[in-house]
Amino acid sequence: MSRTVLLSGLQALGLSLSEAQVALLLDYLALLQKWNKVYNLTAVRDPAEMMTHHLLDSLSAIPPLLRQTGGQPIRLLDVGSGGGLPGVVIAITCPQIQVSCVDTVGKKAAFIQQAAATLKLPNLRGVHARVESLKAEEGGGSDVICSRAFASLLDFVSWSRPALKPGAVWMAMKGKHPTEELLALQNAAPWADVFHVEPLQVPGLEAERCIVWLREHAT
Repeated sequence: MSRTVLLSGLQALGLSLSEAQVALLLDYLALLQKWNKVYNLTAVRDPAEMMTHHLLDSLSAIPPLLRQTGGQPIRLLDVGSGGGLPGVVIAITCPQIQVSCVDTVGKKAAFIQQAAATLKLPNLRGVHARVESLKAEEGGGSDVICSRAFASLLDFVSWSRPALKPGAVWMAMKGKHPTEELLALQNAAPWADVFHVEPLQVPGLEAERCIVWLREHAT
């Protein structure tokens, strides 16, 4: 059942993945469900909801990410990654991207490390740290810094700014269009330039989703 839903979702998103990648996504979901019983990685516990609310929701960001980066090998930092969403999904679907998932909770960073080992993903690592403590060189000079349901736009860009590589972008996954957050950002962080708010359509999910793309103003 899960495989059928996943394949249908991938087709709707226009994503062409190998059999091995499809298997890895399902293995990751099973691993998330297993660890979630002990470590409370996500509030969503129903497997069907995990598929739509987590896996397909994260996969919906892949086509925009590939368009933005041109499919090039890059370094991506997933902030407040929790159970690895969307970081692990990006690592599976985009092997050319080096993904670091940072979380302040040690057990969540440990889960990412376990996922990297179990799923044999050399391009994935978990980092137990506060994002504010990461410098550009420690974060590998991230080309993209992303977040999903992490914090307000203002906090997200302010806290992660030191890890941003010159010329890099922020990718903030949000629910409905964050009008108030965008206004707060404009007032408090004029150095953060919102250059695109991209609507997302998540297969099987009747809810608004979007990506807010930002870059730092050149000084």
